[in-house]
Amino acid sequence: MYEPPLFQEIRPDMLHGLLRAHPLGMLISNGSEGPVANLLPFLLDADLSPNGRLRAHLARANPQWRLLAENPASPVLIVFQGVDSYVTPSWYETKRETGKVVPTWNYAMVQVRGMVRVIEDQDWLAQQITELTASQEGRREAPWAVTDAPVPFIQSQIKGIVGLEIEITDMRGKWKVSQNRPVADRVGVAKGMENDDKTEMARLVRSFGGLDSQ
Repeated sequence: MYEPPLFQEIRPDMLHGLLRAHPLGMLISNGSEGPVANLLPFLLDADLSPNGRLRAHLARANPQWRLLAENPASPVLIVFQGVDSYVTPSWYETKRETGKVVPTWNYAMVQVRGMVRVIEDQDWLAQQITELTASQEGRREAPWAVTDAPVPFIQSQIKGIVGLEIEITDMRGKWKVSQNRPVADRVGVAKGMENDDKTEMARLVRSFGGLDSQ
């Protein structure tokens, strides 16, 4: 990943925070015919190793898990995409001053590398899907739980999936949120995002751009 120092993020709490807020990651591994990629929802166990550990599952019919099992020493890459927004030059004060501006895109993302262990243990899979479901349903007024479904049905579903446990060996973040622009341009971007109801990106522009007091 291209990481200009101004956009680089290395704080574990920030990186882990994005993973939890945006748990759907792109799992990328090498296959005999080139790269293989699939979107999977992940669970983060932050305290189980220095960088943390990820848990996921994929369909048994998905050939990627067999490629992973055949190449246990080959690391994988997982890309987690946070909030992103187009940035129009019309928000820049520099546009009015010189006209020397171009559009860009703001975003936050984390790339994780690690080693994969393929797991077919039914109890492990049952716990993983239970915790994954709870992590998403817990915010609902009437959360659905795995135990709400008939036991034989859940058992049959578990037979159709395979688990993945990934020890994180490297974790890098990039928060490109207008830090490279003059202060007046950052103010304009933050206000523009707020007017477009892109409040999360506006918050990041203000926070990383030192504008919280303005």
